Amino acid sequence: MPVNAYGVSDVGKKRERNEDSFLVAEEQGLFLVADGMGGHLGGECASRLATETIQEVVKQLQEDPESTLLMPGIVNRNHPGEQLRYAIRAASKRVFDESVLDVNLRGMGTTVVALLFDKEQADGSRQVHLAHVGDSRAYLVRDDTIRQLTTDHSLVTEQLKAGIITPQEVKHHRLKNIITRSVGFQSDVECDVTALSIEPGDTFLLCSDGLTNMLEDKDILRLIARNDPKFVCERLIELANRRGGDDNITVVVVSCV
Repeated sequence: MPVNAYGVSDVGKKRERNEDSFLVAEEQGLFLVADGMGGHLGGECASRLATETIQEVVKQLQEDPESTLLMPGIVNRNHPGEQLRYAIRAASKRVFDESVLDVNLRGMGTTVVALLFDKEQADGSRQVHLAHVGDSRAYLVRDDTIRQLTTDHSLVTEQLKAGIITPQEVKHHRLKNIITRSVGFQSDVECDVTALSIEPGDTFLLCSDGLTNMLEDKDILRLIARNDPKFVCERLIELANRRGGDDNITVVVVSCV
């Protein structure tokens, strides 16, 4: 079951610089979006460094699981989900260490949402492993329905779970941009990792909150349905900008064909 993927990042209508990064590495089965924070220099550096580190570490583990690693703590070097978890933890250490060395980068960090595909099995089945930190999101479109796969690591999500605010208040809450976990703010980070079985026709969307703050799920579903990933990415960016483009907007679409 091969995949067809595409990614786009746009500065939006209100920001001077783009602090988002993304990765489309079909040969590795690795796809990710990172939304940096910490000022212009810090946010851009954090998302770029995290993206590069995750790709580098996953590649290293795929090619030689027994190679010397940056830090201890990986449970199963041959398991894609554990490879992804470890790569994000290694990225957090690298971003944090860089921020300690440069006073201009102090406090920088980044969200990460990433997919890592297993190799196809003899019967044609395949799994994908999803990991995320922060409020960048992953969605699955299957059988003309859309499902959010990630839960934001954010203050408003915690308040929603506690019953302090309602779902209607979340999107426009004054604290909606405060996240409770980020890659690089500390030298290590806890990330949520899960595995999903893939069905033919599945489409995955990874995106920064610059997209989801502007669009509803129904807008995303309408554009994704049976469309080419390049077309979907470009139209989603265009629509988010038409709605205001308040932040950088990054989208990666992965279609299982």
